[in-house]
Amino acid sequence: MIATYRWRRVDPVPVTRLARPIDECRVALVTTAGLVPPGDAPFDLARRGGDTSFRTIAAAVPAADLRVVHRSTAFDRPAVERDVNVAFPIEPLGALAAAGVVGSVAPRHLSFMGSITAPGRLQRETAVAAADVLVADAVDIALLAPV
Repeated sequence: MIATYRWRRVDPVPVTRLARPIDECRVALVTTAGLVPPGDAPFDLARRGGDTSFRTIAAAVPAADLRVVHRSTAFDRPAVERDVNVAFPIEPLGALAAAGVVGSVAPRHLSFMGSITAPGRLQRETAVAAADVLVADAVDIALLAPV
């Protein structure tokens, strides 16, 4: 499938320097593992082009309570199901905050289902809504954990 995928060309995004030292920054995680917290609707695995929505994951949700809802088999799903930190390193991030390496862990994180073959809506609508969540939470750094 990868050999026939029509890759999109995206204009480069200018590099933005951090406004403060990393040990003062709030960090959020963004994963493409299709993780869904308890009580949230699963990603739509049948949606043509892929489900471009996202789920917010409260920092207080135990990592073990997250479930993988992803249509792709091109990643090590059993590894993520055994230890969600493989695709959503919330415990290592917490340890970095506790050690003072980063300022704090954001109150919410974002989960997308990767394998989006029709990313137009993702770029036009979903990315803007996701950025709004991060801005509302005063996030300085969004750490992408793709699968």
